[in-house]
Amino acid sequence: MRYRDTVPIADTAIIVPAHNEAAVIEATIREVREVFAHVICVDDGSSDDTSTQARQGGARVLRHPVNLGQGAALQTGIEYALTLPVEYFCSFDADGQHRVEDVVAMRQRMVDDPVDIVLGSRFLGHDPKDMPLGKRLLLRGAVRFANATSGVKLTDAHNGLRLFNRHVAQTIDLQEPGYQHASEFVARIHELGYAVAEMPVTIRYTEYSLQKGQSMMNAVNIAADTLVSKAVHR
Repeated sequence: MRYRDTVPIADTAIIVPAHNEAAVIEATIREVREVFAHVICVDDGSSDDTSTQARQGGARVLRHPVNLGQGAALQTGIEYALTLPVEYFCSFDADGQHRVEDVVAMRQRMVDDPVDIVLGSRFLGHDPKDMPLGKRLLLRGAVRFANATSGVKLTDAHNGLRLFNRHVAQTIDLQEPGYQHASEFVARIHELGYAVAEMPVTIRYTEYSLQKGQSMMNAVNIAADTLVSKAVHR
């Protein structure tokens, strides 16, 4: 889907955390920039030319001098986006697996319905048949774990495509620097009482995105860290 003949949407900031994504980041940014005026790429200490490629794609680029983690990059992007005259904020993966048309639909849902957050779900309403079986089982397990530990009932707890309003951007204050931020994000929905909705989205699984995705051990580590964090804060 292309939107070349439309005026870029200026009320939404697209935040793209990136680490060593030089191979795909320019194409990802260009696709988003066809639709959205404000695209912020946070280069999280990449050792390749991710920053250069993101700028060539049309993004405003912020850079961490060292790799801090995806959660830290997202929080940096949110804080910068709050300085812009926008009402909505969207986290968008750098590897090309998210679709711009899904963001457009999520934004429209936010405009039409007074919710604070719209979360993308790859399991809502359809079965992602192109998803590898191991990844499908892992993500289904992650959903059950997140629902049991967070107090929020979702169909897809670790989808990086999230759209939220300015109130959420100002108050969520992510502290988990790595992939654990996904669990923290869900937990904060419950803790801060955000109104949340899910919408079906399509994830484009490519050889590149699957290689860059989380491993089974990463998922186990995230679960363990989540349990430890909950125990410490009781």
